[in-house]
Amino acid sequence: MMETLAIAALLFLCAYILHKVRHMHLLVHALRDDTRHGHTTLFRQLEALQGLYISLGLRRALPLTRGWAASPDFLQELAAHALDEKPRCVVECSSGISTLVLARCMQLNGGGMVYSLEHDPVYARRTRRQLELHGLGAWATVLDAPLTLQAFGGATQVWYDSAKLPADAAIDMIVIDGPPQAVADAARYPAGPVLFPRMAPGAKVFLDDAERPGEQAALERWAREFPDLEIEALPCEKGAAALRYRPAA
Repeated sequence: MMETLAIAALLFLCAYILHKVRHMHLLVHALRDDTRHGHTTLFRQLEALQGLYISLGLRRALPLTRGWAASPDFLQELAAHALDEKPRCVVECSSGISTLVLARCMQLNGGGMVYSLEHDPVYARRTRRQLELHGLGAWATVLDAPLTLQAFGGATQVWYDSAKLPADAAIDMIVIDGPPQAVADAARYPAGPVLFPRMAPGAKVFLDDAERPGEQAALERWAREFPDLEIEALPCEKGAAALRYRPAA
């Protein structure tokens, strides 16, 4: 009886050790895959950043593009579109590095203006300072736009006070990278009802962080409420989406 118990205990121990070894094996492979993915992502961002400097001919370094800032691949998408299609009126939801990039595009294009809605006075001052340092103050305006409670589709939600936007300008390009997701479940949804009706035919919208649940909810609502929008995913680090306004003839 004791011998049988000893054999059973030994077999259980062997099975347990094999289970742990397999678990460690899987962890090692997962770590290897994560490391490879991390290297690939980093290389892609370095490529995008280098391409951005070349395309824009920048003589002064951009602010850091990690953390909350827009990633280089998303900035490159914005620059490529702005340089190719030469929008005259660009509206941003949130200011930052993208403001500098788009202002530089306007300068290279020889026309156009960027209007950036910014609810945080500290960030607004920083962006204005960067615009001046880069000699781009004439191509972008950072608008103080505090978050206020507004009505959208029968519900209330905080969003930028957009009263300072030019009332008569048709918008050719919109970049949505704010407000922060913490202010509401679908914090960026109001950009649709406020700004989309003011778009010129052929205008394009760029949404950052498009893989997050709140942004996915916003995209679903926009698709229902604005059927003239064509939506596509962009392969950017944080997830992004592009929406093209093509009104029916």
